[in-house]
Amino acid sequence: MTRRTLLAPLLTALLLTAACAGPPAVTPSAVPPSAVESPNGSAPAGDSMSGIDVVFLSTMVGHSERTLQIVRLARDRVRDDALRTLAAAIEATEADELSAMRGWLPTAGPGASAATHHHAGHGDDAALDRLRAAPDADVDRVLREVLADHQRAAADLARAQVDVGRNERVRDLARRIEQSRTAEVGLLTMPPAARR
Repeated sequence: MTRRTLLAPLLTALLLTAACAGPPAVTPSAVPPSAVESPNGSAPAGDSMSGIDVVFLSTMVGHSERTLQIVRLARDRVRDDALRTLAAAIEATEADELSAMRGWLPTAGPGASAATHHHAGHGDDAALDRLRAAPDADVDRVLREVLADHQRAAADLARAQVDVGRNERVRDLARRIEQSRTAEVGLLTMPPAARR
């Protein structure tokens, strides 16, 4: 079985387990303007966040932080203009999402900060090392490979959240993440001839 084949069921199991053990549902209050929100800028009434939603947000915070590390590590060395533009768009999108998710988490009650997920031990350090060590001539190719794998994992995580999440705002964010990361993977893995 490939890493990707194992990832989706594993993430679903993680999210389901966290839902059983997570903090009780609470109502978020302070939501950043960049987040999905009601027209008056506050969280909709009755919009409770369960443990499963907190685990997803915490995991995505760690994932987005690592995405920004990957993009920023390579941005000054990228040669292909289209890849540079895509990397800049990814950086802007994920920085905005990261701000929103960080704004939601402190309002999710006790245990939210304890649930914060980091990428240590997930193979990302090896990917960063690979990117750092890539000769200038190979940076574009290595960035495409590293970022495609990373974004594919985010799409899988978001897809699992859409299936099992409880909070509609968080599920909406997960839907948007799944769509954007899937599109990014398509662009990153596009054959060289199709990029011209």
